[in-house]
Amino acid sequence: MTPIVTPAEMAVIDAAAPEPVEELIERAGAALARTALDMMGGGYGRRVTVLAGKGNNGADGRAAAQRLRRRGVRVAVVDAADAPDSLPAAHLAIDAAYGTGLRRPYSPPEPASSLDNPDQAAPILAADIPSGVDGLTGEIPGHAWAAAQTVTFGALKPGLILHPGAQHCGRITVAPIGLDVSRARTHLVTADDVGRWLPVRPAVAHKWKTACWVIAGSPGMTGAAHLAATGALRGGSGYVRLSTPGLDAADLLAGSAAPTEAVGWPLPADDWASVVDADELARFKSVLVGPGLGRHPSTVQAVRDLVAQVPLPLVVDGDGLSALGPDAPDLLTQRTAPTVLTPHDGEYRILTGTAPDADRFAAARSLAAATGALVLLKGPTTVVAHPSGDALAVTSGDARLATAGTGDVLAGLICGLLSTGAEPMHATATAAWLHGQAATACPLAAMAASDLLSSLPRVWEAVVQQRAVR
Repeated sequence: MTPIVTPAEMAVIDAAAPEPVEELIERAGAALARTALDMMGGGYGRRVTVLAGKGNNGADGRAAAQRLRRRGVRVAVVDAADAPDSLPAAHLAIDAAYGTGLRRPYSPPEPASSLDNPDQAAPILAADIPSGVDGLTGEIPGHAWAAAQTVTFGALKPGLILHPGAQHCGRITVAPIGLDVSRARTHLVTADDVGRWLPVRPAVAHKWKTACWVIAGSPGMTGAAHLAATGALRGGSGYVRLSTPGLDAADLLAGSAAPTEAVGWPLPADDWASVVDADELARFKSVLVGPGLGRHPSTVQAVRDLVAQVPLPLVVDGDGLSALGPDAPDLLTQRTAPTVLTPHDGEYRILTGTAPDADRFAAARSLAAATGALVLLKGPTTVVAHPSGDALAVTSGDARLATAGTGDVLAGLICGLLSTGAEPMHATATAAWLHGQAATACPLAAMAASDLLSSLPRVWEAVVQQRAVR
């Protein structure tokens, strides 16, 4: 996995490096220069403008300028503190004004015009992070250039992958410069990671080895139940039992609440948790509760009772999270089996009383520590936090997921992967990554949540084939 460290953590890592800071700056400058030459297709006859600040970030830019000059590039270095309104025209501009530690609003000058196309700005290469982007939160209190590429040193920084900062970074490359980042507690999930974590169905498998129970939907609102149950099937469950409190099995099938492959199982409208007893749960490996259940007081109580009594990995989503509310820590810390919470920002507020902080890694960690549960905090960058403090980031999706029902698919997908026996944190992050990849495999316009269900097998298969090649 690709490590992610905060600016404060990186300052400690820098200070502990055995090499002098001058050596680290030379290595960073070399990485910038190599990328600049690649972006320009060489150095002969090319011009570069470097906007350099007074700190180490500016020193990295000046070191790159020296190396580029040795390759025949004509370089203009502009002091960020005294920068004119317009910068010298160039084939490429290097943003080395301010690094990850900047906390005040920043307004850069107008970008240098391009010598290749005077009607456009020159492409921008950012050193470590685009100047003006908060390295911890991704916030931009002032303004920032939009880089075509960013070379960051040693490890990713949260501000590079949290929005809106992520939208200003372009292609991101992590340049190893000899820093020890092995103790990072946060990592970015990649396709290679998912390839290692995906379960393989054994030759002696049968459907009950990976059975899960989905309790979702309510009379008149069965779409969430259908999406969640199908998501569980796509996540590897060999047998999915679907229950919608208040609907009998015939109503489930007649109303198309259950996918063809799911087995409808009736639950009463009230006090249904008492029916989900140990004998009924004995053959199952995971449970999902919440999507589309509604918020009737009897439903709230049933969800709470279920959470207290289910001895299996449990995913709580949607209305299930609302049922837990601010009592979630008291209700969940008594559980002995893994629990996964999947809040968006509004549900996070219901659970905690406040919206997530701009530092979304800290927000997810805080809720995980309070509840003893894995927390998947949804957003443009999805954060999965473990109660221990470890966290994973998933950036595979995009705005296509901003449509009703996609969260139901994700919850089912997590439950399906848990039913295979996958390690819970890996299962949760794998589901989020597959979910995002499935969205980006769909058309850009008019994607519906159900489109994810047909896209997921192709995405899964692509990862399996890549794993086989490696």
